[in-house]
Amino acid sequence: MISDRAYVPSDILTASNGKTIEVLNTDAEGRLTLADALVYADKEVGCESIIELSTLTGACMVSLGKKVCGVWTSNDDLANDIAEASKRTCDKSWRMPLEAEYNEQLKSLIADIKNIGTRFGGAITAALFLLNFVDKKKPFAHIDIAGPVWDDKSGATGFGAKLVHDWISKQGA
Repeated sequence: MISDRAYVPSDILTASNGKTIEVLNTDAEGRLTLADALVYADKEVGCESIIELSTLTGACMVSLGKKVCGVWTSNDDLANDIAEASKRTCDKSWRMPLEAEYNEQLKSLIADIKNIGTRFGGAITAALFLLNFVDKKKPFAHIDIAGPVWDDKSGATGFGAKLVHDWISKQGA
C-alpha cells in the first residue's frame, strides 16, 4: 500500500450526497470522483441538464470498439440532442441500454451501493452507478469515450470536444 491513508477493497466511502459506497475494486476510482462531481453539478451549480464524458470502462471499448462512444441516458430528448450533435460533428456515438435489472449487481449488504457490479454488463453498471448522484428528474447522460479518445498511431484524438461544443451551442437556441 502506498500510504496508510490509501483506500482499499472493503472500505466504505461516503459521497458528498451522503450515499455510502462499498469499494470492491480500487481500479474503479474514476466513478468515485465522478460521483462527487455530479453531485456538485446537480446540487451546487444547479445545471438544468448534465452530460458527462469520461474514459470510464474498458467494457465500452469491448462493445463499441475504438471509433464509437457509448451514451447512457434515460431521457429521450437528451439522447436525441446528443445523437444529432454526433451526426453534425462526426464524433460517432451509440445509445446504450440502462438495464434497471442490473442495479441488483450494485446492491451492497454494508453500504448504499457497491462501486462495481459483476464482470458482465460492466459499462451498463458503471452508468447505473453514476445515476445515484444526479436527481432522477434531471436530464443526465453518461458518455463513455474510452475507445475513441485515443489512437494507437497518433495519440490523443480530442474526441468529444466537438460533440460537447455543438451540444452546448444548441442549448437555449
